[in-house]
Amino acid sequence: MDLEARKISFVQEFLRLQNEEIVSGLEELLRKRKIELIEKSFKPMSKEQYDNEIDQAMNDSKNGRVIKATDLKAKIQKWS
Repeated sequence: MDLEARKISFVQEFLRLQNEEIVSGLEELLRKRKIELIEKSFKPMSKEQYDNEIDQAMNDSKNGRVIKATDLKAKIQKWS
């Protein structure tokens, strides 16, 4: 059975569940597993990359390519 078929089968089985404890357990398992996978994919930044990013940020600031936090908050409030 390929991944797509397995996912469909799982969703169908999930939709038949009537036990809230099982649903909560599956939600928690999914949340924890996603976090584990994200953390596993993180790789430490090299000192060279770190220095380059700092230099880029300083360059952006010097050349006006920044936005004030208050302006950003105002923009975000308009989203909803």
